[in-house]
Amino acid sequence: MKKLLFSALLVILAALHSSGQEQAIVHEGEFGFSAGAAQYFGDLNPNPRFNTPNMALGAFFRKQFGNYVAMRIQANYAFLAYSDKYNKSNEFMYRRNLSFNSNIWELALMGDFNFFKFVPGSEDHRFTPYMSLGIGALNYNPYTYYQGQKVYLRNLGTEGQGSGVYPERKPYGSMAICFPLGVGVKYSLNRQMSLGFEVLYRFTTTDYIDDVSKTYAPDAQTQFLPNGQPTVWYALQDRSYETGEPIGIKDRQRGYSNQKDSYLTAQVTLSFNLTSYKCPSY
Repeated sequence: MKKLLFSALLVILAALHSSGQEQAIVHEGEFGFSAGAAQYFGDLNPNPRFNTPNMALGAFFRKQFGNYVAMRIQANYAFLAYSDKYNKSNEFMYRRNLSFNSNIWELALMGDFNFFKFVPGSEDHRFTPYMSLGIGALNYNPYTYYQGQKVYLRNLGTEGQGSGVYPERKPYGSMAICFPLGVGVKYSLNRQMSLGFEVLYRFTTTDYIDDVSKTYAPDAQTQFLPNGQPTVWYALQDRSYETGEPIGIKDRQRGYSNQKDSYLTAQVTLSFNLTSYKCPSY
């Protein structure tokens, strides 16, 4: 009987010791890195389809406020690209024959909300799904290729931006606001490191990540050079001539101006936990 009571006491003391150790660990935050893929959605991919994933990389610092709530500052890079050649089922879009590439540089402030208590190194609280939302700023500059040369599209004004013919169409800038929203999961490998996976969708305030928004404006600038060759502007504002009879007549729909562009990233995260210790409660 004494041996049984002694064994039970040892089990209780071990449990209290383990609990005390867990209470002593304070998760202050973490810093880490992320890598994965990015997908563009917009005037060239309105359906949308996940058929052109490209590289996405990031770095972040997260400050923890208790076991459930955190604030995060994150820098992210994403390469976005799309082409109407993927729209074979839509005759107009396929004939339109537009394409773009853009490097996206993003800085965001986000709130993270854990569904479960998360304590790095704990056996019982080492995993949690979480939800994230925030606000950020992004830099973009769409470009395409013409006759083997890289051509940036923003300064061209392909829809008549900045021309006297269409004074209401102002040139768009290189900056926009984004609103990241997403979910993720993270797992504490040990007290020092955590591994995770998250998916973030960005709503943005711009419709020009792809340089496509409103209607054709073929009369906005000079169409031909003295030698009879089309100007770069005229050749890129309507590239349907490469797929058949040109379709870019004045005021014909070129994009979808009532729908802003957006993008999504899916990334694996590796973070390094920042912890401190406090005396556990009795």
